[in-house]
Parts: sequence; structure tokens; C-alpha cells
Amino acid sequence: MAGATARERLAGARLYALLTGSQCVATLDWTIAEAAAGGVQIFQLREKAMSDRDLIERARNVRRWTRKAGVLFVVNDRPDIARLVEADGVHLGQDDLPVAAARRIVGPDCLIGVSTHAVKQVRRAVLEGADYLGIGPAFPSKTKSFEHFPGLDFIREATAITSLPAFALGGIDPTTIAQVVAAGARRVAVSSAISTADEPQLVARQLSFSLPY
Repeated sequence: MAGATARERLAGARLYALLTGSQCVATLDWTIAEAAAGGVQIFQLREKAMSDRDLIERARNVRRWTRKAGVLFVVNDRPDIARLVEADGVHLGQDDLPVAAARRIVGPDCLIGVSTHAVKQVRRAVLEGADYLGIGPAFPSKTKSFEHFPGLDFIREATAITSLPAFALGGIDPTTIAQVVAAGARRVAVSSAISTADEPQLVARQLSFSLPY
């Protein structure tokens, strides 16, 4: 039932936020509460510089805050941490564990997302059993650097070849979201647009209103 519920909620999700505590202009709990009130339906905790002990503590707090807000919670990179804190999902990059290995850790009910930057990666993630995809970067990102920059052409190709929930990512904010929607995106993932906003609820609403149902 837990897995079915998470996948049902994923199917209806359009706005996804990736958050790192140190990049938020306010506290992480306040940012999550405000962004969720504005329409963010999935939060990913992305902490690259924390010790495992600190990461578990933060992830447990985020699990509590996201439950209170009624939104999905995904841990970046770490299926072990995701399972320990009872997250709804884990998100994998191209250099992380393959989907099958992560599935053995998190079990059948946990969502598994995969970041993709090329059509062949999209096809592989689908075949390996990913529940959803990150596709991009669409634009230069303020929070992450990429050696390869696929741009809007890849967003257009990726959305055309898969029926999995696919979240366009990379440099998306209220000033650029119309371009990814025009390229075929129906869901987006954002980071700095929310984390650096003085009014994350307002920004989330602007983004949500720009996305088609």
C-alpha cells in the first residue's frame, strides 16, 4: 500500500524541489513548509558535504517536516539513508548505484528516480525499472556544474520517448519555465529558485501556475 500510494502521488506531482540546507536563505524546515504551501509536491534532500551521522539526523528531520506538509521526500544518492529514515524515494545520478542494486536496498515500495542527460540514459533507466526521471540540464544551473550541456533539445527528445514521470531540471525559475514547457516538459525540478527565494511560497505558486495540467 505504501508503494502504491507513493507512486499514485508521484503520478500527480508536477513541481519538485532539490534542497541543500546551506544554500537556503532561511531555515530548511521553514523553506519546506512555505514551498509545500505554494505547490511543491516532492522534496529531495541533496547534501554532498555531510558526514553520514549528520546526514541521517538531517534526513530524519526532513522526513518529519515533509510528513507534516503532506509531501513526498526523496534522498539524493543514498539508498541506505533513504531506507533508514523511511523516505519515499531515492534519487540516483549516473555515477551512483544502478537501479537494480538500489532496489535491493530500499525494497519494492520506495520510489527510485534517475538523473539523465542523454537519450541513451533515458532508455536505460526505463529498462532498469526507474519510477521517474530527471531530464536536463535545460539551462546552466546555479547549484551544480555539468560537463555536458544537453539543453532544451534533450528535454524535447526525452519527453517524447518515455511515459515515465520526467522532471526537467537545471536553471529553471519563473523566468525560464515557459521555455521548458514549450519544449514539452510537464513537470519541473528546481533548486535555487526555491532555496534562495525570500518568499518560496510565492515562487512555488508562480512555477505551479506555469505548468500544464
